Amino acid sequence: RPEVYICNVLKCRPPGNRDPLPTEIESCSDYLSAQIRLIDPLLVVTLGRYSMSRFFPNQAISRIHGKPREANGRILVPMYHPAAALHQQRLRSVIIDDFRTLPELLERARAGRAAGAEPAEEEPPAQQMKLFE
Repeated sequence: RPEVYICNVLKCRPPGNRDPLPTEIESCSDYLSAQIRLIDPLLVVTLGRYSMSRFFPNQAISRIHGKPREANGRILVPMYHPAAALHQQRLRSVIIDDFRTLPELLERARAGRAAGAEPAEEEPPAQQMKLFE
């Protein structure tokens, strides 16, 4: 646990525990970017679709969960949020299998950093273009 840093896409919970609005996610975006820059993680694991969409816009978590990608000198791993298993029991084994890949991915990230692969400046998240202005 001392090597794990947990942060959220939102810095406060929406009223009534509802899903966050795109404007709320956008409002917190700079804070998340600053956290990532300061912590400088080797591995970023997104838990759930809202954090996943920050790094993997327009993707379905059911299609890309557990599939690591490299970006900006880091390994990014989209995963289901563990709470999803409470609502969909079939996801429990999927989530466990995805978590089991993390030690190997972390070692790969450490080896890459040791070989001199420095993280690039984080690219700003993709923005949805407006159809009508």
